[in-house]
Amino acid sequence: MTISRLQTKRLAYQPLIPPALRDLSRVSLQHSGQRTALPEALCKIFPKTHPFSEWCLDKKSGQPGRPLKVGVLFSGGQAAGGHNVISGLYDGLIQIHPKNQLLGFLDGPAGLVENRYQVLTAAMIDQVRNLGGFDLIGSGRTKIETPEQFQAAARSASALQLDAIIIIGGDDSNTNAAHLAEYFLQNNIETRVIGAPKTIDGDLRSPDIEMSFGFDSAAKTYSELIGNIARDAMSAKKYYHFIKLMGRSASHLVLECALATCPNLAIIGEEKQTLAHIVANIAQLIEDRHAHGKDYGIVLLPEGLIEFIPEFKALIAALNLNLADEKDPQKVQKQLTEPHRSFFASLPEKIGQQLLLDRDPHGNVQLSKIETEVLLLDLVKKELKGRNIKIDAQPHFFGYEGRACFPTNFDANYCYSLGLLAALAVRDHATGVILAIKHLSRSPAEWEPKAVPIVQLMGFEMRSGKEKPVIAKTVVDLQSRAYRLFAQEQKIWRLGDCYQMPGPIQFYGDPELTDSVPLTL
Repeated sequence: MTISRLQTKRLAYQPLIPPALRDLSRVSLQHSGQRTALPEALCKIFPKTHPFSEWCLDKKSGQPGRPLKVGVLFSGGQAAGGHNVISGLYDGLIQIHPKNQLLGFLDGPAGLVENRYQVLTAAMIDQVRNLGGFDLIGSGRTKIETPEQFQAAARSASALQLDAIIIIGGDDSNTNAAHLAEYFLQNNIETRVIGAPKTIDGDLRSPDIEMSFGFDSAAKTYSELIGNIARDAMSAKKYYHFIKLMGRSASHLVLECALATCPNLAIIGEEKQTLAHIVANIAQLIEDRHAHGKDYGIVLLPEGLIEFIPEFKALIAALNLNLADEKDPQKVQKQLTEPHRSFFASLPEKIGQQLLLDRDPHGNVQLSKIETEVLLLDLVKKELKGRNIKIDAQPHFFGYEGRACFPTNFDANYCYSLGLLAALAVRDHATGVILAIKHLSRSPAEWEPKAVPIVQLMGFEMRSGKEKPVIAKTVVDLQSRAYRLFAQEQKIWRLGDCYQMPGPIQFYGDPELTDSVPLTL
């Protein structure tokens, strides 16, 4: 692949990092002694890792010891900044001991199970610094969950004599990391397992993990596109744009992009409105703007909206629990009980078919395959027909556009710091932890690195008809300052053309533009 002039410039960017991570020989990660009380059911599943406390930076010098061999893999969908996690990890390992070695497992967890890897060199890593994508080693969605897979992962780790494996992924991937760490401890495998918080969805959060990497880059990419469309709508003055944003089960990206672009309406799934209420709200917006001579506008929708709509949520739960393998809409309709049967029958045929597509790796309905924007547009048009109003509308779905873009300076800095922290965690024998950096809303000089036991982020969720321990997704908090500001401002956005055009991501120039943090922070 040839590289552009901007790629060449970005390769030379030096990420800003916390002062404590500039010289790893001067600090160490130590147990804080603070433990979180966990449900007994979780303690039984994780008997070796549940007693661990969080790890905090200490000014005690760390000892390099013998050379280390570390494996790293990407798991799940792409998120801008992943290459910088590996860059920071590599640089940190070499800083700790010049003979340390980093292996990249190819194509995600499958590479670990199948023992497919590549030794990563400085020359290879220098070609991807500060660039988007996961193409250095690839990624995948294989889940390590069967006894055979755990055994295969253990064989790979033992055969390669790995001191640690770094799993860069989202909530499900880090759930896998927790189970793998526990398995290794129970079976006397000396390889430690460490997770890094990756997902553009923004739903991997806790009091310590303020934001997953990739979210800022995706939100700024989508916000540029939304701003462009808003300017087009205001220029043409004849189109409504229904824009669905990726984000799976949470509306964090919609909230962030709404604050950045000021659309006429943004639906936050966590408000849990009924389908009828959502349709009536959009129709009323269009009628009110029509009365003011404005037959155009911008409506933002989250990818996982239907999961929050009560009627849809109940229907999806019924489908996931009892009809996961049935693909015939007529047979499904007969097997459903009321009121699910009537609601399923009321949906457009295309939406009903999309609900029955192949399930995701957890056995659940694939929300990204359901054209929510088309469904709402169809229902809104029917509602407006009764009000004698016609609209021209365009549906959009922004997803892949934001997953492998250039990482913003924020994500480049954040990810490189996570990589350095991962090297420190390996040297200091942490396992079953996820990397975290606090105070992300401040400059990197004030960031506070730490590592948190993954198990304390976990709860139980229904997967393929069974309750399983997983990291709980964090949805939009309707009491948060960001949401309250959004709710207040949206009243003004409805009729006013308040659109903001953030423009493309800026890398050089005024720090107010280049080093801005996510608005929801």
